[in-house]
Formats: sequence, C-alpha cells, structure tokens
Amino acid sequence: MAHVVPRELDLNGYGHDSIVDKINAVPGLKTSTAFFTFLRANLVVNPSAMSSNANTPMLEPSSSGMLPLPSPYPLATIDAPSNPDLDDIPPLSVGVVNEDQDKVDALNLVADSIAQQRQIASLHLVFHPYLLAILAMFIAMAFQYSWRMKRDLGVALMLHSGVIMTYLLGIRYFTGRYLQVAEDLKWDWMVAEDGEEDMVVAVRFGSAVIGALILRLEPNSILTGKKRNRASVLKGGKGVIRAWTVKLKYRGTGVGTDMLHEAVKVTRNSCGKDAEVGFAKEHANSTMVLPEIFNGHFRKGERKAAMALEGVLAGWEGSRRKR
Repeated sequence: MAHVVPRELDLNGYGHDSIVDKINAVPGLKTSTAFFTFLRANLVVNPSAMSSNANTPMLEPSSSGMLPLPSPYPLATIDAPSNPDLDDIPPLSVGVVNEDQDKVDALNLVADSIAQQRQIASLHLVFHPYLLAILAMFIAMAFQYSWRMKRDLGVALMLHSGVIMTYLLGIRYFTGRYLQVAEDLKWDWMVAEDGEEDMVVAVRFGSAVIGALILRLEPNSILTGKKRNRASVLKGGKGVIRAWTVKLKYRGTGVGTDMLHEAVKVTRNSCGKDAEVGFAKEHANSTMVLPEIFNGHFRKGERKAAMALEGVLAGWEGSRRKR
C-alpha cells in the first residue's frame, strides 16, 4: 500500500518564510467527543435496561421465583448504588482560550509531549533490528572472550550483563536531548515576527487542559503593507498548525480531531471560507535528535496527523456542498 506523503503548501507569498515555507497542507478523520458522552450516559444507565437480554446477568431483584445466588460472606450486605449527579461530572469544552494561565497550561502540555518523545524513541531503539544485531555481536564476543580466558560461566554472565547495561545506558544518553528540546520551549516561541501571538485552541475537562493546538494565522502579504487592520490583512491568509497534542490518557477519544475541527473553523472565519490549513513542517515535535533511520515511528505519526487533518477538511468541503 502506498505511503501517504503530506502535501506542502506554497506559502511564499504570505510572509514569515521561516514558518510559511515549511508547511504541509494536509487534511483527517472526523470524530467527536463521543467518548465523553458515552461516559456520561453510562454513569446514569438504568440497571433494568441492561437486563433485557436473556444471556445478560440480571442486575435487579426478580420475583420469578428464582433462588438468590449464595453470598460467600453470609453477613455481607450490598447497598444498591444511587444514581450519580451529572453536576459532579466535569464539563468538556473545546475552543480558543484567552486566559494566560490556560495558554501556559497548553504550552506545558506541548512541552510534555516533546519530553515523551524520549521514551518513545528509547523503546524503539531497544528493539531496533540493526541495534539488536550489534548487541548480539558484542554479547557473542564477550562470551567467547570470557570462556577462552576464564572458562567461568559466572564471569561470562557478568560480562553479558555489562554489555546489555552499556547498551541501555547508551540509548538513554542519545535520546536525552529530547528533554533539552522540551525545556527550550518558551513563551516567545508562540510570538510571530510581527509581534502577534499564536492562537491557542484547547480542550478542557473541567478546569484541566487535556488537549492543546497552537495555531498561527498567516496574513495575506499582498495586503499587509496596504492596510493596518489585522482582520483585513488576514483575508486570503492561511492557518498554520504549529503544535497539536493530547494528554496521554485521553488519546484515541476524539479530542485531537475536535481541535482540528476548531482550528479549521477559526482559520476560515478569519481568513475566508476557502483558506487552507496545514501543519508546519517545523512544528513543536519535529526536532529529531537521532539519525533519520531511527525516526520511522515519528514519521508514521506525522502521516497519521496528515490523514486526520485531511479527513477534517474533507468533512468541511462535504458540508459546504450540502448547503
């Protein structure tokens, strides 16, 4: 099956070459916050609704004459759970945030995602076939040396342990730069050359920020020198996604796609209904500290992000045709 290669946007006419010239216009899968809706619904489901199937254990007392199941503890009593109050479940919201604290939380979430790349890279290095071949070679050399010189199995095992420990410490050392990249992500990274701050699209579960998308609106360079009103110069501009991440335990629930929908909505409301939206080539997680041969997992993630955005844009186009 052919690989999906992100399509680069030609933004030479839109200024800020450091960002604009490295954009991948990629569009992905339309999802929603159905996971959280499902969670809220199941917290208040009526037990009788789950016992309609004959093969489903009955969750309510029955008057059909069936003998109750014996309890392993005769003195134990089970209190029927009361219906939880929906007011206790934190609300889920998606949108552009303007409070400084929310922006800081979003930036910290992006920095955390960079630091997590170290763990991902380390795991893939440990089991990389090229490195495993080198490890096997050194283990064989250690065994041959120890057996010829000492003929002691204990010494051989000690040498093998040393080789494996050196292997793991080497991987830890070479992936450590991801932590430095995460620490270098400061507030000024979100400020463009013209002094405009990037927009922050965040998903909040209650008061906690669980998803962050950093969006830069690139103005139309043709209008930049003629009009001072930013709303005017943005017409015909483009949206550049410079960071996109979700807190680890909420990934795969549709939160990320919701942010992509919001980013497209914000961009087209500001830049026009035909404005393009793409990922910046030099996005927050694009720094690779290892040789390219070891970055296959991260490149695969970028292709998945490209497909996700492609699906969102396709959904927008489809909804426009129906109108």
